[in-house]
Amino acid sequence: MIHSPSNASRSGTFKIGGDLGINRLGFGAMRITGQGIWGPPADHGEAIRTLRRLPELGVNFIDTADSYGPDVSEWLIREALHPYAKGLVIATKGGLTRSGPDIWKPVGRPEYLLQQVHKSLRNLGVEQIDLWQLHRIDPRVPADEQFDAIRSFIDQKLIRYAGLSEVSVDDIKTASKFFDVATVQNRYNLVDRTSEDVLDYCTQQNIGFIPWFPLAAGDLAKPGSILDIMARKYEAHPGQIALAWILKRSPVMLPIPGTSKVAHLEQNIAATDIALSDEDFAALDAEGRKAFQSTR
Repeated sequence: MIHSPSNASRSGTFKIGGDLGINRLGFGAMRITGQGIWGPPADHGEAIRTLRRLPELGVNFIDTADSYGPDVSEWLIREALHPYAKGLVIATKGGLTRSGPDIWKPVGRPEYLLQQVHKSLRNLGVEQIDLWQLHRIDPRVPADEQFDAIRSFIDQKLIRYAGLSEVSVDDIKTASKFFDVATVQNRYNLVDRTSEDVLDYCTQQNIGFIPWFPLAAGDLAKPGSILDIMARKYEAHPGQIALAWILKRSPVMLPIPGTSKVAHLEQNIAATDIALSDEDFAALDAEGRKAFQSTR
């Protein structure tokens, strides 16, 4: 393992909306809640220690949602880090309701979204949300109504920038008629390339792309696999190699691996010390695409 002090600043920087600067390797605050993303964490103290370690490791971008807990993740972030250090960007999401562990239901009615924005403002203890994302487009509500509501949140200065989650290129283009789409959060990793066209579009438009589930590698993480071979070559863990690959894939990539444990957080941050060669990146990319095609 690499023993030099690791820091998220080594991941490079990106400006959300063109002016909100962050280090590209962020933190996803979903896993600091209970099982099924429901209720409080099993170890409250460790969750707080993990959050407080973030600024020490150069992490200045935290992604959460009102539905994580629900509310629990936002409460913990406030408990651990409020008053927030200058330069810390906290993104949250709204538009999913919860009625139990692992149950997620989209609700995109404008009045509901407005209610959730106000609740997140209270939960986080801020006057304006840096980045608010529509967690899912509700298929039962006209998309234009949802996008128009988001435009109003920006106009009212409740939120600074807005993003979307699990969307297509066409969704982004439609939403862009109402507001500047600052970020897109879709599932993406070495072996899940479903959103490849969305990532390419975001790269062209300089829209931040937040890949969720970024460390998944499937069979590529098995002993003797290319990821295993690369991990030994770089004296790293397979997950760190997968994260290094994600960071090299595009300059707009903003991965947010999450955990509720300090040791795992430090391991993730150490991925920024790995500089994959172009050859190794290409080899991993080819194997990842092959693995993805085999599942189609």
